[in-house]
Amino acid sequence: MPEVVITTDRTMMSNHHGKEFLGFVATGPAIGLPEGLWLWISSPKPKILGDGEPLEAPYGLRKVEASLIKNGIDAKIIDPDYLGKYAEETKVLMVGHHDFFAYGPPSNEWWLITGREPINRISFAKLMESEPVRRMKKNGTKIIAGGPAAWQWLYEPDKWKRWGVDTVVDGEAEKVIPSLVRKALKGEELPSYLYVGVKDVPLLDEIPEIVKPSVNGLVEIMRGCPRGCMFCSVTLRPLRHIPIEKVEREILVNVRAGIKRGLLHSEDVLLYGADGVKPKEEPVIKLHEMALKHVEELAWSHASLAAIRYAQEKYKLISKIMEMVKTKQDFLGVEVGLETGGIELAKKIMPAKSAPYPVESWHETVEEAFKIMHENDIIPAVTLIIGLPEETEKDLLQTIELLDRLKQYRSLIVPMMFVPMGALKNKEFYRREMMTDLHIEVLYKTYQHSIFWAKDILKKYYLKSPLQFPLRGLLEFFIWYVERKVNSFSEELPILSKEGATT
Repeated sequence: MPEVVITTDRTMMSNHHGKEFLGFVATGPAIGLPEGLWLWISSPKPKILGDGEPLEAPYGLRKVEASLIKNGIDAKIIDPDYLGKYAEETKVLMVGHHDFFAYGPPSNEWWLITGREPINRISFAKLMESEPVRRMKKNGTKIIAGGPAAWQWLYEPDKWKRWGVDTVVDGEAEKVIPSLVRKALKGEELPSYLYVGVKDVPLLDEIPEIVKPSVNGLVEIMRGCPRGCMFCSVTLRPLRHIPIEKVEREILVNVRAGIKRGLLHSEDVLLYGADGVKPKEEPVIKLHEMALKHVEELAWSHASLAAIRYAQEKYKLISKIMEMVKTKQDFLGVEVGLETGGIELAKKIMPAKSAPYPVESWHETVEEAFKIMHENDIIPAVTLIIGLPEETEKDLLQTIELLDRLKQYRSLIVPMMFVPMGALKNKEFYRREMMTDLHIEVLYKTYQHSIFWAKDILKKYYLKSPLQFPLRGLLEFFIWYVERKVNSFSEELPILSKEGATT
């Protein structure tokens, strides 16, 4: 039995039917469907090895596991349904999550609009209140929590105390976690909150390689981001490009385990090997040639709209990449950040978001990038932040204008309520009472846009295998249900016409 068990709740411990985007369904409450069915759509149980270890596990947990193993500590990731087998012997229980309490986007948006707790929050609470976790704590097990959402524990001190969490680690953990776990194993006093500053983040040669497969073949190619957007915590980390040989070794860990999908993770995949914010052709081409040599299906985690525009205009790089990708699949999925259409607001909070193009041409850059993706069968999930500090009516009107220009381009636009992070972490959360008529119009336009294109995407690209028809049917029902609710909602709003335009 391992001394250290690493786990998370069901919304994270899943491969989401091999479709990473379906995991976002767990950020909302069960709408129009029973909770169990909603959870199955977003987060079905993974394939489990004989001892309760999942075949695939979240990449962040795999990095922590690799760091501990590298330092001689007996650690293993265990599916939450199998924790009971380890309750008596576990000395340290480590829990990670991307959104422990649903304060992050888009969970907080669903919560604000519906007034109902998102599934991910409910699921995590069930894990921490489960009989095996309570038994571990009674037996003296130390509990360490961490991950991208570590900051959320500061807003839930009652649960922190009630669940007996000994330490919360906020930041890149690989370098600091072995010594912390050794202290826990020895019964030494632990810090209640450990913030990992710039001096303590791992250098390239200190980042361990995963030793067991990650969910949907996710592998990291970069850390940090050079754009410096004030609302993002990633910009607080130093920029590091993972050597391609290291990326390939991690891909092979997944492939040898039978996971033939690949997900390249970076805040901006097109900046791999770049100097600053201008993509370079050679390192990006080599990265994709290497990845496609090993995997049968490929996706990107994130790319910036400015990098998409520049890469295509300078090198025809998007067309070249998609020519390679389409030898194996029909489309490529990615998350991109629109954030705001307000030019003055963009100047204040994300002046380098449009670089190397001037921020004044942000609308042009956004539309050009959308057009490039549409023409090359790249399907973006687009984030748009509502309620940013210093947002004005003019900013919202410019956002509405930009959304109208984007109607013709295939994409899912996901509105998110402002969450204080990064350089804006001391600002105020966006709350329901802050919502204005213009905010409502922005929301309505994004829902109109996404419902229209979700139908197109399902019809032409998504879940086409006969085995996936039941899941496809449930998603079609969900889209129909949301469309009906949105149309019903719009009839009650005097500021909206049937087309969603300002009256």
